[in-house]
Amino acid sequence: MPELPEVETIKNELAPHVIGRRFTNISVSWKKLVKQPSLEEFRARLIGQKIKGLSRRGKYLIFHLSGGDLLIAHLKMSGALLVSPDSSAPPRYTNAILELDKGTIFFRDPRKFGAMWLTRDEKTAIPKLGPEPLEPDFTPDVLAERLKKHKAPIKAVLIDQGVIAGVGNMYADEALFAAKIHPLRQSDSLSKGEIECLHHAIQGVLRAGIESKGASIVNYYRPSGELGTAHEGFMVAHRRGENCPRCGTPLQRIAVRNRGTYFCPNCQRLP
Repeated sequence: MPELPEVETIKNELAPHVIGRRFTNISVSWKKLVKQPSLEEFRARLIGQKIKGLSRRGKYLIFHLSGGDLLIAHLKMSGALLVSPDSSAPPRYTNAILELDKGTIFFRDPRKFGAMWLTRDEKTAIPKLGPEPLEPDFTPDVLAERLKKHKAPIKAVLIDQGVIAGVGNMYADEALFAAKIHPLRQSDSLSKGEIECLHHAIQGVLRAGIESKGASIVNYYRPSGELGTAHEGFMVAHRRGENCPRCGTPLQRIAVRNRGTYFCPNCQRLP
């Protein structure tokens, strides 16, 4: 699933192609992609509106439109937003074609879990999310306050979007490895020093992910169709069976709340 660095990359790379452009035609082949309003109203309201700006909230991408509407997209497991000069050759698995007065956006989604909303209030589409982890007001004290409310495994808490927005499976594994914290540690058991280290690690792995244009593990593509390279720098995520880059111990994979979790059993010992 695209996480914060992937959605941030999409926002940054999509913006030069779409800001100032106007929707001229909308085609949706997978009707369940549009969650709100009806498909007919979605198409009628969207055509003619100009894209004034793009923003991100957690893993949601938000198009700010000239008529006051917000077009909100969530890529879920396998979605991608690809740009093209025209609409003549949609990529395989394209479920929606958003034509502009210059260029086209293809919503490609092989697994068909992605979603779009057209609304004037983002709260109707985006649930209550935790703080943005790269904003200045996300401090170690804020992280401590949020972690102490939970007794669940720290890995499960980090990927809870109501606790912190945008951190998902891959980057939680990377942050916990960087902070030398076992993914099954109880969230409220971390010391002040461990929380400070984890805070630094979260921000570090997310910034590195953005700098590398996201991680193309399976289905993630940048708007150009190119891959991101963040996964090439992963220390533990998706590296079961390889040796730990710090100590040489074989990395392991376990399930934490049904999510595959990668860690080093030596560097990240469970007390």
